[in-house]
Amino acid sequence: MKRFVVLSFLIMFAMSCHTVFAQEGLMKIAENVYSYVGVKNAGPANSFAANAGIVVGKDGIAVIDTLISAKEAQRFIRDIRKISDKPIRYVVDTHHHLDHTFGNEEFSKLGAVIVSQEECRKNMLKYSEETQKNARNYGLTPEQTEGTKIAYPTITFTDRMSIDLGNQEIELIYVGPSHTGGSIMVLVPDRKVLFTGDILFTDFHPFLADGDIPGWVRNLDYIATLDVDRIVPGHGPISGKKDIAEMKNYLIAFDEKARELSTKSSDVAAVAAEMKKTLPARAQADWMIPNNLQLKYMKGK
Repeated sequence: MKRFVVLSFLIMFAMSCHTVFAQEGLMKIAENVYSYVGVKNAGPANSFAANAGIVVGKDGIAVIDTLISAKEAQRFIRDIRKISDKPIRYVVDTHHHLDHTFGNEEFSKLGAVIVSQEECRKNMLKYSEETQKNARNYGLTPEQTEGTKIAYPTITFTDRMSIDLGNQEIELIYVGPSHTGGSIMVLVPDRKVLFTGDILFTDFHPFLADGDIPGWVRNLDYIATLDVDRIVPGHGPISGKKDIAEMKNYLIAFDEKARELSTKSSDVAAVAAEMKKTLPARAQADWMIPNNLQLKYMKGK
């Protein structure tokens, strides 16, 4: 049921977006590392401002997340080809949500092997087909989803996995449940760059409904120990350790306040308005506050 509740919030959000800006090309984050970052005015036409990136090695390219549709993935591929003509060897899905995985098939057609944490694959098998069938309810039009097919990971791992792209290694890291049960981060150790997927939202109100808050905090604490200079969040601009601390504070504050207020009222809108007064400020996606309340803290109210 909660899958369909979230749809109504996304519909309302999509209808409220008069202008949606697509990301203009991949930004160079470090040598051999590029990403979309800092997209604003999130909506269905720009993969809800999801970031996605690449790491380029001597022998090929690893893609980190694939955006929301075949058309968005094709745009991504065109942008990759402006940087390198090396073969795209791998796709790494940071978690199962549609804005990060529904472009998989376009890369699979190019011969890329899709990799994820084992729980991510299980979640895709459980939810992706249903989500695709109800794409309209997420604000996606038939034109936007034309040609989109689900492609599942064919290689999975539990805690750690390394991929050697030829003089360029990436490490896939699973600490435990956080944003979802199978959310991972991707470390490029020699470049001191970390892709967090949706373990980190910077300046966006995060989607919490599938989240394990204590586990999420543990993931953020782990990130704080890593030797990284640049962090690519799932949504938002290039980030640093300060943003990790702010995300942790946000999660703790939201969880404590939502638990307190949801016992006193069944009015989601009123509780959301009160929550917004006390939550750490975030410029993007405040529509997510009532969404999270309805799905995680006020079910059935």
